[in-house]
Amino acid sequence: MNPATDERGPSLDAAGAEALRGKLRALGFDAVRFARAEPRFGPGLSDWLAAGYHADMAWLERGAAKRGDPELVLPGVRTVIMLGVNYATADALPGAGKKGESAATAAAGGPRWARYARYADYHDTIVAALAEAGRVLELDGGIGPGDHRYYVDTGPVLERGWAAQAGLGFTGKNAMLISREFGNWLFLACILTRLEIPADAPLPGREPEGTHAGRLCGKCTRCLNACPTGAFAAPGVVDARRCIAYQTIENKGVIPRELRAGIGDRIYGCDTCLEVCPWNRFAQASREILVSARPEITRLTLREILELTPARFAEVFRGTAIKRVKLAGLLRNACVVAGNTGAQDCRPALMRLVAAGGEAAAVPLVRAHAVWALARLGAEAELAAARATETDSLVLAEYAAEGMGG
Repeated sequence: MNPATDERGPSLDAAGAEALRGKLRALGFDAVRFARAEPRFGPGLSDWLAAGYHADMAWLERGAAKRGDPELVLPGVRTVIMLGVNYATADALPGAGKKGESAATAAAGGPRWARYARYADYHDTIVAALAEAGRVLELDGGIGPGDHRYYVDTGPVLERGWAAQAGLGFTGKNAMLISREFGNWLFLACILTRLEIPADAPLPGREPEGTHAGRLCGKCTRCLNACPTGAFAAPGVVDARRCIAYQTIENKGVIPRELRAGIGDRIYGCDTCLEVCPWNRFAQASREILVSARPEITRLTLREILELTPARFAEVFRGTAIKRVKLAGLLRNACVVAGNTGAQDCRPALMRLVAAGGEAAAVPLVRAHAVWALARLGAEAELAAARATETDSLVLAEYAAEGMGG
């Protein structure tokens, strides 16, 4: 491949772009598309931030300007390469079962996990292929190591917006990138490069007036209607403060009481607005080249999770995205699931968590949610005894909310 060079630097022609696309697919990327790097996307992000829909994710504010202009990330950038990795599990495929229900609860009495969490951490497994993709760009595009940057959901890049611009898919009313080949089940990664590559066209059609989402959704509102906590402020606009994924992963504090019932049996993340999408009829099983399944995660029962020690947590979730929430966050979530599902077999484990003082005592965040769970399991007498020795204000507020403040 012999790239041409103009006053701005190397460039590929159409044949070179197709050759590059083939090489990147051979690395394990299921979708490869190219977009022209230029400022775009309008005021949508700033409006979303101004409305407070990002909750306490302050890092989104800090990188806001860069997200709209890739020149601020890599000066001289000419192309955004968008890459998709299919992570559809067997229960996400057409005909796998009732729409909107996940088979992610493999163990009897087990909680439900977001599908992506049932793999080794995709940030780690995809990055090696991105590094190799960079070397391909250098060899075939005549650029240097400083002429490209890659990210896997970690950089100041609007991946879904660029993916839609490149025609990899379209932004659905669920605010997710929806692919006509893979449905809702793509991890996204991107490479910014100073190499000029002919841009791919967006998918045909246009979004309904006044919105950036729903180009190929038609009149369908399944995702908006299915959200258990009413997290959609408008089509394509998620209020993270009400989103189960935010509350069970990003939120490091107390889950608001009014949202807990809607969490149901979801212990980490939520796939509901993805699962119900009709475009999933085109979903395909993952090739698992750049992702690695961790089926042992869904074999854990809720009781086993509530009994996790720090050492056991580190052992079970090493190398997964779940480790991000730390043991306290996972126990908090498990308490909510126990209360929602009437898990009477978990009462002893919950009582050990709610005890104030002693080796078995949990951090106040976990104790507070254990109080909530036990109240729903009818353990008022046991709670009354635990209340007598509690001194933490966070936990006492939970008791008070249950009418046990005295």
